[in-house]
Amino acid sequence: MSDWPFDPDDTSIFLKTGPESALPMFEAEADGLKELKSANALRVPEIIGSGIAAGQSFLALERFSFDRPTTVTERSLGERLAQLHHHTKDRFGWFRDNTIGLTPQINTSCDDWIEFLREYRLGYQLRLAAANGYAADVGEAGRSLLHRLPDFFAGYEPVASLLHGDLWGGNWGSVSGEPVIFDPAVYYGDRESDIAMTMLFGGFGRTFYEAYEASWPMASGHERRIRLYQLYHVLNHLNLFGRSYLGRAVGLLDELT
Repeated sequence: MSDWPFDPDDTSIFLKTGPESALPMFEAEADGLKELKSANALRVPEIIGSGIAAGQSFLALERFSFDRPTTVTERSLGERLAQLHHHTKDRFGWFRDNTIGLTPQINTSCDDWIEFLREYRLGYQLRLAAANGYAADVGEAGRSLLHRLPDFFAGYEPVASLLHGDLWGGNWGSVSGEPVIFDPAVYYGDRESDIAMTMLFGGFGRTFYEAYEASWPMASGHERRIRLYQLYHVLNHLNLFGRSYLGRAVGLLDELT
């Protein structure tokens, strides 16, 4: 395909481009947006198209004009996120792999959440960290944590909730007072994972958490599990951006082990 299937200068379109090799990543993002939309809980960008044009891969999405979020918007976000999390499956994972940032995110279907977390989330990031030269820093504590994962789930059995997967403050906004979410890393997992990410880099106010809690209260012991889920994202930042995240990763591992 040599020509764009639309006007790339159209200001109503948000256009992501990359090398041709990035097309699977864009297609996975489009599938994630479709999955989120199917839950009928939160607004997401409409998909205009994806493919290869002018020697580049692309994902074309609806462009939003954002306004300043209010407490009403944040309350709605909390309520609707709980609604999204009530959209569940029988197994953890997803029908395809995707990415978390630029890191592959493995979504192999699994009946057991602890096994999924050990193999495809924390274990995967710890193996990447070792390959990136951080084995001496995180290897021993990481192995100990993976062995002890069942301790974090005594009396708690997560359901496989539909997750945004990368819900930090830069991946949501307000459009005419309505919350919208975008840039997902979708899979089905413990809903506490999404809450953990909201607490890692800021961007969510007290009203959001109060509304979520009123809609679906958090389970006992969630405070420690949230730190566990934050470790996944901190390790990913270590693997993507380097040593500036090492202290934070080591600190979380020390706290958890």
